[in-house]
Amino acid sequence: MASNGMVYDGCGFFRQRLVLSTLSGKRVKIKSIRSKDDNPGVRDFEASFIRLLDKVTNGSRIEINQTGTVLFYQPGLLSGGSVEHDCNAQRSIGYYLEALLMLAPFMKTSLKATLRGVTNDPTDPTVDLLKSTALPVMKKFGIDGEGFDLKVVKRGMAPGGGGEVIFTCPVSRTIRPLQLIDPGKIKRIRGVAYSVRVSPQMANRVVESARGVLNNFLPDIYIYTDHMKGANSGRSPGFGLTLVAETLNGSFLSAEMSSTPQGQGEPAVPENLGRNCAKLLLEEIYRGGCVDSSNQSLALLLMTLGQQDVSKVLLGPLSPYTIQFLRHIRDFFQVMFKIETQKPPEDGRKGGDKVLMTCVGVGYSNKNKTLK
Repeated sequence: MASNGMVYDGCGFFRQRLVLSTLSGKRVKIKSIRSKDDNPGVRDFEASFIRLLDKVTNGSRIEINQTGTVLFYQPGLLSGGSVEHDCNAQRSIGYYLEALLMLAPFMKTSLKATLRGVTNDPTDPTVDLLKSTALPVMKKFGIDGEGFDLKVVKRGMAPGGGGEVIFTCPVSRTIRPLQLIDPGKIKRIRGVAYSVRVSPQMANRVVESARGVLNNFLPDIYIYTDHMKGANSGRSPGFGLTLVAETLNGSFLSAEMSSTPQGQGEPAVPENLGRNCAKLLLEEIYRGGCVDSSNQSLALLLMTLGQQDVSKVLLGPLSPYTIQFLRHIRDFFQVMFKIETQKPPEDGRKGGDKVLMTCVGVGYSNKNKTLK
């Protein structure tokens, strides 16, 4: 480790490194970015992500060598304000938004970000999923207030994109510590089946087949259909489903599937997509925890930045992405988590192994926010 900042190798976990660098104010250098590849260097979607970071900060220094294989990033101050960004269509808006969710509460002025591109694709979390699961997680940590919202103005499926979302988030002075240890039983399932540039029947067929699976477990199920037309339907045809199970204690577990982008692989059948997505949700419920697997790192980051007090959150099995995120948190904030595995009861009704994560927050206060 160089004493003047962090040095990493390779293109993996690119966003994690830049986001934590921005929050901690520590410089970061990433070397050998795809240096052995036929097409070395930073990809277009990563360059687009760097440009977005540059828009929400003030005074950041970003240097990339000629081949694009070495990146140096000296973070500036998070400024916020009104930002517009055309996201590269290689990744969906969710790729960019996940990072913005981590940075937005710590801006100098509240953020209003208009992002354009692909709203729903099979790789990244869709905008619908982040709206229904990530925002509730942030609210639990006290990030809330007027104008905390994520709106889908236009949908855009891969590969053409053409979607637009608006994310608004007020600034937070401090993050409150949290004890989330009991997820509680599932009380209802909500969902949205969306279709663009295909027959609206597609969404109805998806809903029918998903209900066919879920009705065996729970009566309170409501899945909306969302069929956007004309200019609001983006440039590519497609459909998909996002499902969210809500527990009695206000935890949200989710699953989603999108049809394969036009011209890539086997075309999806609505009935199969609905059924498979419902099964994915049941798997996520089995894994359990108070935060679903797509938001583990967001919850762990907010625990790290919380006031100097103990936070505990019960999670399902940690994803490889989350495990790497914990290593990065140790690098940038010197915070170590206590990790306790909890076995399910013998009768197996409580699902899989759970992990209880405990840490003491660093008492991160928003240095960028102007005092009123």
